[in-house]
Amino acid sequence: MVLATLAFGTFMATLDSSIVNIALPTIRRELNAGDSVEWIVLSYLLATTSTLLIMGKLSDLVGRRQLYITGFAVFVGGSLLCGLAWSNWSLVFFRVIQGLGASMIFAIAPAIVSDTFIPQERGRALGLIGTIVAAGSSAGPVIGGLLLGRFGWSSIFFVNVPIGLIGIWRAWTVLPKSNKQPQQAFDLIGAGLFLVGVVTLLIGLDFGPEPQYGWDHPLVLALIGSGTVFLGAFLFWEARVKEPMLRLELFRNYPYTAAIFAALLGFVASGSNLFIIPFFLQQLLHFTPQRAGLVLLAGPLTLSMVAPLGGYLSDKINARWISTAGLLLAAFGYFMFSRLQPDWGWQNVVWRSALISMGFGLFQSPNSSSALNAAPLAQRGVASSLLAFMRNLGFVVGIALAAAVWYSTRNRYALAHHLAPENAEAQVQGMHYAYLVMSGLVLLGAIVSFSRGSNKVAALDQPVPQSAAA
Repeated sequence: MVLATLAFGTFMATLDSSIVNIALPTIRRELNAGDSVEWIVLSYLLATTSTLLIMGKLSDLVGRRQLYITGFAVFVGGSLLCGLAWSNWSLVFFRVIQGLGASMIFAIAPAIVSDTFIPQERGRALGLIGTIVAAGSSAGPVIGGLLLGRFGWSSIFFVNVPIGLIGIWRAWTVLPKSNKQPQQAFDLIGAGLFLVGVVTLLIGLDFGPEPQYGWDHPLVLALIGSGTVFLGAFLFWEARVKEPMLRLELFRNYPYTAAIFAALLGFVASGSNLFIIPFFLQQLLHFTPQRAGLVLLAGPLTLSMVAPLGGYLSDKINARWISTAGLLLAAFGYFMFSRLQPDWGWQNVVWRSALISMGFGLFQSPNSSSALNAAPLAQRGVASSLLAFMRNLGFVVGIALAAAVWYSTRNRYALAHHLAPENAEAQVQGMHYAYLVMSGLVLLGAIVSFSRGSNKVAALDQPVPQSAAA
């Protein structure tokens, strides 16, 4: 019952990160948003990513059940406000509120799973959560298209309200009470440094590939530079404050550190692929958006089937072997994509996408289970939120990296062969190198994953008794 309740919230939050994209052209037209429509997506991403670590720490202090229910309520309230938005910037502001609620859900759900299930069952439970994430990602464009066609863009937000209220009631009824450490002070300075650092860095990485800016634009350099400085100051402060938001000794736990670093490398490659593959399908293969969407379903569908298997195997076999094998399989899939050609059929894309998702499905659940098993119980909220943070950070960095490699190699090839950068031959050359970089990143992730050693389970790691449920 706990797992089903968490899956319900995770599905809603994941669905809302993908359902909006299909409605952007309509919102742009009806709200007269212009190019600023991208902030509807970016604001949700920034609000979620920049507060994940903060929410994880708060869950350790005030209790995970309380903060999860609060997050669900904030998400539902934000959804209602989004549906009532009267302008582009009002919608952007309400998306920030919605993103804060989603941050609480994303950061805390894996920690509640880890608290509830014994280490021998944790991988299977996290595997099912991985299936829900894949289902939400793949269902978003489909459900969004149906609602958009019949009820208008506001319906994609209003639909969350009645369903979310049911979810809040179930969470209040089912979720067990969790340990909390109210005697600890909250690190406001650390939280502020982290928040400002992540927001400025992510905005800089998002603006870098944009044609109107570019990586050498003073604004982009200032944003990335200031973000790096703030995050450096955050680490400096955390190493010296008495009660830090993030205890840096957590990273001395090498099995945990290896798991989150391998996850970061895997998600950077995923973000790169998600950025490039729609352009390949629509610009080079000339697929319609509808046909491209159907082809892209191969990845999430495969992931939803393989993720439970990866979780089940991680309860039986050392996660080191399963996670590493999964990353090797994904690296091979990316390498096969590096041979892409403008005369491919849909079959060439589908089996490669399925291969990558199969590998990632085998990697993700065992890796998350291994990381949370190794994390101390008192820091599990932060440990869980760091995994979610690495996912979001990886997607943003991946998009920026893919754009940088693709555009630079495309332009260089076009200049050397006296072609226009938009020429198919130049485009393919740039995509070749982008996928080779993805393959190399995932291969490095496999090496890091293998180096973690045997599973390590933190002391005093016991599930919360179900009799403690409210």
